[in-house]
Amino acid sequence: MAGHSKWANIKRQKARVDAKKGKTFTQLSRAIIVAARNGIADPDGNFQLRTAIDKAKAAGVSNDSIERSLAKGAGTYQDDDAVLEEIRYEGYGVGGVAILIEAFTDNRNRTAAYLRSAFTKNGGNLGETGCVSWMFEHKGVVTVAAVDEEKLLEASMEGGADSYEMYDNEDSADVFTEVANLENLNQTLQKYDLSIIDVELRWIPNNNIEITDPEQERSLIKLLDTLESLDDVQNVISNFDMSEELIGVKS
Repeated sequence: MAGHSKWANIKRQKARVDAKKGKTFTQLSRAIIVAARNGIADPDGNFQLRTAIDKAKAAGVSNDSIERSLAKGAGTYQDDDAVLEEIRYEGYGVGGVAILIEAFTDNRNRTAAYLRSAFTKNGGNLGETGCVSWMFEHKGVVTVAAVDEEKLLEASMEGGADSYEMYDNEDSADVFTEVANLENLNQTLQKYDLSIIDVELRWIPNNNIEITDPEQERSLIKLLDTLESLDDVQNVISNFDMSEELIGVKS
């Protein structure tokens, strides 16, 4: 599956964005609200909700905030009339780079206007649903700490994984599976006493577009940063592949 390593590298490069705690906490809280609303408001019976709560706790979100988000998702929180919905937007950046945006919003017209403005100001355009999603695969991904590859292979096969990729420099590995099998894979890897770092659903590009022009690269970076800074945006995924020459210039 193309795009594993590049996505992992980009994720690590963008980790500095998580220092913006206000937005990070908002994203995590909204993920809990939507997960509770889409299923049952009980983490024991809702894998998506349990994963969202685990991520919130790992990021330092208080128990009170988590309980409040649960109540909002369950519809029992009396002081909030906003109804969040999960929406995926799609578009193109310069150079034909495909971009997916996952958003939680209580006003889709507002969100679409902000996204359209961000694309327009940075040489891209917001498209129709389905215009680029066919270029990606939606996968369940479990990230584990460094482990013996033979043990990882055995656990992955038993858990029904499609593939895995080890990252030598990061002492970790990503294990990929179908979305519906994510909980089973996670439980199987835990059964093998593997240390779980993260569990998530991830859009992975089938092919990457390499950008070699510095001006286009700067426009894309600015567009992705602008999209990620918007309050309604949860995740931004693209098939943008920076050339080795540009990586050398930036490092």
